[in-house]
Amino acid sequence: MRWLLLVATIFMLAVSTGPTAADPAHAQDYKRMQKLLSSDKTVIGQTIKYPGPPPAQITSVIVTLRPGESTGWHEHQVPSYGYILEGEVTIDYRSKGTRTYKAGEAFLEVIDWRHNAKCTSDVPVRILAVFMGASGLENVVRVEAE
Repeated sequence: MRWLLLVATIFMLAVSTGPTAADPAHAQDYKRMQKLLSSDKTVIGQTIKYPGPPPAQITSVIVTLRPGESTGWHEHQVPSYGYILEGEVTIDYRSKGTRTYKAGEAFLEVIDWRHNAKCTSDVPVRILAVFMGASGLENVVRVEAE
């Protein structure tokens, strides 16, 4: 039994320490964690609130817009995170102004606020969108521009 405990301990130490820069065989496999965003507010200053009692449901999608193409006016009922993979997008938040996001930038999108995103680069914009929703709630709701 002690032998098994010793082997398990050695295995856990080996796994938890991972490869190091001094280990050339694994140096290129080593990836550092890069924080992209940490916030409790949306881009217009709303406090993030997780939706009510239904079971949580996380959804991720990649949104692609061609140059000049827009999403159309919409709202999100749930907190959502955006990360620009490539290109550039400008989002119109009406009375709260516009914001432009470029490749490598992250943001927390507005909740229950009409907005429209448009590709403003000469290449398609690709956005990783992650919705922190709940079962039965829509991630994207189409609305009129007003």
